[in-house]
Amino acid sequence: MRLIRHLAGLVAVGFITSGLSFAGTEASDIRNPAALKLAEKHHCFTCHAIDRKVVGPAWEDVAARYRGDEGAENRLVNKVSSGGNGVWEKEVAMPAFGPYVKETDIRTLVQFVLSLK
Repeated sequence: MRLIRHLAGLVAVGFITSGLSFAGTEASDIRNPAALKLAEKHHCFTCHAIDRKVVGPAWEDVAARYRGDEGAENRLVNKVSSGGNGVWEKEVAMPAFGPYVKETDIRTLVQFVLSLK
C-alpha cells in the first residue's frame, strides 16, 4: 500500500513537473519531437528532465555517462523495462515499465536519451 501511495505521489508530481520540464526545453534540444511525445505519453518527465535532475538523473547526464559505450543502448532498454536502482547516487528505484510500454517505444526513448549532448 505504501508503494502505491508513493507511486501515486510521483505521478501527481509528474503532472505538475512534466509540463515544466518539456516547456523549459530549448528548441535546440528538441531533436526528436516523436521521442519527446513518447516521453510525455509514458510520463517519463515525472522523474526525469532533459537538463536537470528531478527524481531520476537528467537525461543529458545519462547520455554523458554512457557516451562511447557500445552496449549502453541494450543495457538501458533492459533497465527501463525491468526497473532497478544502484546506478546513480541517492536515486529512487526506477519502476519497471516493460509490462506497460512497448519495447519499441522504450528503445526509441533510450536512443533519444543517448543522442543528447
